[in-house]
Amino acid sequence: MLYWVLKHIIIGPWLRVLFRPWIEGRTNVPSAGPAIMASNHLSFSDSFFLALVLPRPITYLAKSDYFTGRGLKGWATRVFFITIGQVPVDRSGGRASEAAINTATRILNRGELLGIYPEGTRSPNGTMYRGKTGLARMALEAHAPIVPVAMINTYEIQPPGTLRPRLKRVGIRVGTPLDFSRYEGLEDDRFMLRSVTDEVMYELMRLTGQEYVDMYATRAKELIARGESADAASMLSNRTE
Repeated sequence: MLYWVLKHIIIGPWLRVLFRPWIEGRTNVPSAGPAIMASNHLSFSDSFFLALVLPRPITYLAKSDYFTGRGLKGWATRVFFITIGQVPVDRSGGRASEAAINTATRILNRGELLGIYPEGTRSPNGTMYRGKTGLARMALEAHAPIVPVAMINTYEIQPPGTLRPRLKRVGIRVGTPLDFSRYEGLEDDRFMLRSVTDEVMYELMRLTGQEYVDMYATRAKELIARGESADAASMLSNRTE
């Protein structure tokens, strides 16, 4: 109920007036049944804008940090994410990754829309980075299509580290659903999972027009923090492989 109230009464109207979001390919969103909405990730506001324009509710796997904060701010953040149906996941890898996949599969098995950012974290500089294969496992295990979603201009209005967003029109471009049912039974084949993930990332790159760097975004953040160029490091790595 709070999800509906926030979308249509409290937050949604303000977002529509201030940022005038547009959407292309709305009919590509399945009207019923499970689907993974796989989006590029440029800004904290991405989840809000996508939920605003979709005709169906969407559940995101939100990082567990949003649910573990202390004090009044931590409590308010935790309550907000819980009441709008977001699910905490641990991104530390290993068993935590397996738990996240199991959680996603349960959501999809209920016939819901699941929001995923294949890059795993926000882009530090507006570039698109390599996707993580958990996306492919979720799709194959839940027998769900993957719908590529391109967020447009959200980096420009609120790049990472920016608290106050700039006023600029935001767009969402929804691509044709990708059906990977032909790979059923290959959920443990890491080469197949990589192939599926790369196909999704290629479609996202086509929809967004972003430059692509074959490196995980977390690694790019480390390089940028040290004052190095993630793009240059990626090209050097490719030459030495």
